[in-house]
Amino acid sequence: MTKNITSLVFPKIGIGCWSYGGGDYWGDQTQLDVDAVANAALDAGINFFDTAEGYNDGRSEEALGIALKYRRQEALIGTKTADINPATLSKQVENSLGRLQTDYIDLYMIHWPDPKYPADDIFETLTQLKTEGKIRAIGVCNYGHQQLSEGLSYGAPIETNQLCYNLLSRGIELDILPLCHQHQIGILAYMPLLQGILADRFRSVEEIPPQQSRFRHFRPDREMSKHEETGAEIEFWQTLEQIRQICRKENQPMSQLAIAWVMAKSAVSCVLVGTRNKTELTKNLETINYVMTADLEAKLDSVTAPLLKKMGGNADYFWATRTQ
Repeated sequence: MTKNITSLVFPKIGIGCWSYGGGDYWGDQTQLDVDAVANAALDAGINFFDTAEGYNDGRSEEALGIALKYRRQEALIGTKTADINPATLSKQVENSLGRLQTDYIDLYMIHWPDPKYPADDIFETLTQLKTEGKIRAIGVCNYGHQQLSEGLSYGAPIETNQLCYNLLSRGIELDILPLCHQHQIGILAYMPLLQGILADRFRSVEEIPPQQSRFRHFRPDREMSKHEETGAEIEFWQTLEQIRQICRKENQPMSQLAIAWVMAKSAVSCVLVGTRNKTELTKNLETINYVMTADLEAKLDSVTAPLLKKMGGNADYFWATRTQ
């Protein structure tokens, strides 16, 4: 089943490709596994693959390009750049086209907003690239209300906004999601499992490694933290324990309920799930067929509401002010 809010038709879940190509953050990733996931996903009707030039210094795009080389017409490829200097943006697109071994990109996104560059110049360049057929659709990532409003004020043809959204990170509901809905901008939800935390991998807050504890939920003195807020560790862990209790009562794995909850939200066009191998893909496919009842969705909404209130409407869960 697909959702069609934008000009692109997205599957319920998409394949998150950050780990592809290997790297310090996720460790080794074999090309054989990437090939196996890509082929099995396409066979199952999951055709959206999300990557970025910044993922493992371009190796994610390269690995995905190899995997999709003989099935390109079946796939939707989304990639993004953090270098949005209008003077070099066309070159960034050309570089991604080369690594992906394709002559067009289905969805090209701005990875993070950057106030150094005028929004009108950025979107004028992207619109020209769309006219040339090098990209089919334009999207943004991590754009808050102010940033998205500015882009729209220039008539930018923004079709998607990729945002962090999960049971523990619901800030988009308060501000940016209604604006996206108003302008029929599809939400691509990333980190539905909050990088494994909502897969119930950790038994205490202190077990959570630096990569996952850099979010604004945690203290600012955490090793990889980039914010200066107080965090909400007590509320965070209390909420996670309540989610865990609901999962036990439902006799369902936390990961399945966490992904299904995001999929149940009508504003979400596609849920992006990191998928490293066929085993993970099989589990993700099982989630597609799980039907979340309205009662269960309401229970999960209720137990996570206090954390939402504590964290507020900032859609950026890494920095305190980058998304506005």
